[in-house]
Amino acid sequence: MRWKKRDVSPSAIRALAERFGLDLLSASILARRGVLSPEDALFYLEDDTRFLRNPFLFASMEDAVDRILLAADEEEKVMVFGDRDADGVSATTLMMEALSALGIDARYRLPDEDEKYGLSRAAIDEFAVDYGSLVITVDCGISNHAEVAYAKEKGIDVIIVDHHVLQADAPPAALAVVDPKLEDSGYPFRDLSGCGVAYKLAWALRFAKSGLYKQQVALLNVRPAKDAYVIEAVRLSNLVETGRIAETIVPGMVELERTRLVPFLKDRQIFVWDGDIQKRLLAKALGKAAEVNFYDVRPEIAGVIPQAAGVSLVRLAEMSKIGKYSDKPAGELDAFVNLFTSFALRKAGCHGESDGDALQLVALSTIADLMPLRDENRILVRQGLAALNRKPRKGLAELVARQNLVGKRISSNDAAWQLTPVINAAGRMGKPDVAVRMLLSDDAAERGAQADALLELNQERRRLGAECWDAVYPAAREAAEASGGKYVIVGRPDIFRGITGIVASRLADTFKAPAVAATFMADGSAVASVRSARGFNVKGLLEYCSALFYDYGGHDAAAGFSMPADRWPEFERLAAEYLSAVDLEETEETIEIDADLPHEYLTPSIVDLVERLEPYGEGSPALVFMARAVPILQVDIVGKQEKSHLKLLLDFGAHRWPALWWNSAERYGKDFSESDRLDVAFRIQRNYWNGQETPQLVIVDARKAE
Repeated sequence: MRWKKRDVSPSAIRALAERFGLDLLSASILARRGVLSPEDALFYLEDDTRFLRNPFLFASMEDAVDRILLAADEEEKVMVFGDRDADGVSATTLMMEALSALGIDARYRLPDEDEKYGLSRAAIDEFAVDYGSLVITVDCGISNHAEVAYAKEKGIDVIIVDHHVLQADAPPAALAVVDPKLEDSGYPFRDLSGCGVAYKLAWALRFAKSGLYKQQVALLNVRPAKDAYVIEAVRLSNLVETGRIAETIVPGMVELERTRLVPFLKDRQIFVWDGDIQKRLLAKALGKAAEVNFYDVRPEIAGVIPQAAGVSLVRLAEMSKIGKYSDKPAGELDAFVNLFTSFALRKAGCHGESDGDALQLVALSTIADLMPLRDENRILVRQGLAALNRKPRKGLAELVARQNLVGKRISSNDAAWQLTPVINAAGRMGKPDVAVRMLLSDDAAERGAQADALLELNQERRRLGAECWDAVYPAAREAAEASGGKYVIVGRPDIFRGITGIVASRLADTFKAPAVAATFMADGSAVASVRSARGFNVKGLLEYCSALFYDYGGHDAAAGFSMPADRWPEFERLAAEYLSAVDLEETEETIEIDADLPHEYLTPSIVDLVERLEPYGEGSPALVFMARAVPILQVDIVGKQEKSHLKLLLDFGAHRWPALWWNSAERYGKDFSESDRLDVAFRIQRNYWNGQETPQLVIVDARKAE
C-alpha cells in the first residue's frame, strides 16, 4: 500500500482556523480534504436544518405541491409508487406519511418478486380500476416515458420524484418532474437520495399549509449612512430570494415615487423589524408625506424565537452564523432574512418530531444508496442519525432493538453495516412490502413481526449470496484474466435476481475492475447490475450498449439494465469493445492520510474530534491518521475460527491504545516483531463490549519504523 499525505498551505490552514474558530488539527484535516470555501465548510461545521437548501428551488416544486393539495381538497385517491431497495422503501414510507398528514387517501405499490424496476402498466391498470387519479413515483419514474403516457390516457396524473440520471433527450411528460439531476431542475445540489428528494417535497407540503405559501413578500430595512439613508429590500417567494435592491437617499433630494423602490415593492406584503424606528427613519429619508404600508413582524417573531426579542438587526447581524460562510459580511438585511426564514419554518412546523422521524429515513437512504456525503447530505445524515439516537422512529426502534444497538451511539458506519443491509434485504428477496409495513404500521406487535421477518429475509439473502459467490467466482476469475484485469462480466441463470447488485459490487471489489453481473429470467430477459471501480463512470458503457436494452438507469458508479437474454453474447462483445478502450486509474491501493499525529495528540479526546467531522461514508471516508515509531507493548493473535487478526497494545507515552489489525496475523513475525517500533496508519473508533465503551485504533496498514 502507498501512503499519501497531501501537501497543504500553512496559510490556508491558519485562515480556516481563524475564520471558523477551529483548532489547527481540525483545520488541517479540512484543508487536506479540499474543504476550503466557506460554503463547503458550512456543511462540515454546521448541523442546523436551517442551512438545508430550499425545496422551492426546484423549478417544478410548486406544480407538484399544488397538484397534491388539489388531491387533498378533492378527496382524490393517490398512489405512491416506489422502488424495492432501502432508498425506495424509505422514500415510499416518507411520502405515505406526508400524504397522510394532509388527510389524503393514499396507497403504495412497490415492484415485488420478479417485477421490473419502475412504474408499470399493471400498477396503473389496478389503480385506474379503483378510480385513482394521481400517481407519485419516488426513487423511480425518470425512465418511465411510456408508462407516464399510458397513465395520462387513463386520466391519471403523474408526479415524478426521482434522483436518477435521465437517459433520454427529455423527461417523461408528467405533470411535474422533481429530479435534481435534470439540467434544468433549478436545484443547486444533484446528489440527494431518492428519499432525500421525497423529503424536499414533504417539507414543501408542510410549508404550503402556512400562510406564506406563494405569498409575495418583501422585507424592508432603513439604516442611516452619514448624511443619507440606505433603504434596502429583498423579495421572497416561498422563502426563496427573487430580488434585492438598495437605494441611498439624501433627505429632500428625491421623492419616493421617483425611486426604484415603488415598482420593486409593488403588490407585496412588506415586513419590517421594529416598526416605530423604521417609520421614523423613512420619514427622515423621504419626508413625512411619504407613505409606506408595512407590518412590524418583530413581536410575532419574538413570540416564536424569544432570544431575538429586544435585539437590533445590527446586533443580530453580528450574532449571525451566516456571515462566517459568506464572501461578504452579513448586513442588517441579511440578518432579517435569516431570522424571518427561521421564524417561517418553525411556524410552518418544518422542524418538529415528525421532521426527526423523516430525517431518520433520509439518513439511512443516503447511506444505503451510497450518495456522496457532501453539501447538504452531511446535515441530512447528521441530523437523521442524531434523531435516531435520541428516539428511533417506529419500525426502526424494533430493528435497532433486534440488532442489539440500544444504548449504543449509532454512527453512519453502524447504519451502513447493521441497519440498511437488513432493510435492503426485503427488496432483494422480492418482498419489499415487509420493510414498508415495519416502518408504517401503528401496531407495535405488527412492527415487531415484520422486523423478525426482515431479519429472516436477510439471513436468507446472506446464504444465497455465499452460495452464489462460490458458484460465480471461478468464471469471474477467468473473465478477469481474459480481459487483462480491465473488467469482469458474468451472466448465469443461477444468480438470484435480488443479489445481482451485491455480486457485481463484490466482483468489482475483488478484481479492482468494473463489473457486470447478470441473471437470466424465465420470461426470456436478462437482468443485470453494473458497478464501478478505479474511477470508471458506468454511464458511458450503458449508452454504448443502449440499443440492446429494454431499459437502463442508475448513477455514475452503480446502475442496472434489462435486455433480451438471447442478445447477451452481443452485449458481452460490445461491452468488451468499450471497456478494453477505457483508461482506468492505477490499481495500487493508496491510503490517504489526514494527519500525521505526534504521540502526545493520542489522548481519549481525539475521539471527539473524529466524531465532530462525521458522518463518514461515500465521498467522505473515515479519517485516517498516522503516527511514527510507535512502541509495541503486546501482540495477540485473535479470531473465532481462524486466528487471522492481530490485537496490539501500542504505547503513545501518556496513553496506551488497544489496536485491531484485521486479517494480518501472517505479518507478525515476518514483517515485524514485538520488539520493533511501527509506523502506523489507523482509524479511531469506539468499541462496545459487554456494555463497556472504550476508544480503540483500527489499523489500516503498518510497517516497521526505519
